[in-house]
Amino acid sequence: MSDEEHHFESKADAGASKTYPQQAGTIRKNGYIVIKGRPCKVVEVSTSKTGKHGHAKCHFVAIDIFTAKKLEDIVPSSHNCDVPHVNRTDYQLIDISEDGFVSLLTDSGDTKDDLKLPTDDSLLKQIKEGFADGKDLVVSVMSAMGEEQICALKDIGPK
Repeated sequence: MSDEEHHFESKADAGASKTYPQQAGTIRKNGYIVIKGRPCKVVEVSTSKTGKHGHAKCHFVAIDIFTAKKLEDIVPSSHNCDVPHVNRTDYQLIDISEDGFVSLLTDSGDTKDDLKLPTDDSLLKQIKEGFADGKDLVVSVMSAMGEEQICALKDIGPK
């Protein structure tokens, strides 16, 4: 055996996988699915009968949870699909910088400064107006597959 040390270049992060497998026939409306590498929320599922060669097929219509684009996929119901781990976390809004980034307060008391303002115009307007009025705002951040985005806003009263 050699006494040399081996160094491995690893691009994977330690911890849980970004997705988990689930049988296509068990995914329901309002569930999540990965279509074309994007995390999506299922808005419609239809299942076709088994054909001459066996497999019943599931037709998924889903909306990307970050870009709101509509995506479709057809998968045999007995096959596995990737389902993203989707987390929703609430943070208190501290500040909005000129370059479009927000400063958020975590439950542990630390600040989170790596999130941009949402692209949704009505939500963006609500956040900016509420912040300008000096309200205490709590934003919901949705995270899946290494992406994060502000998806909702709650007003918890004046400061």
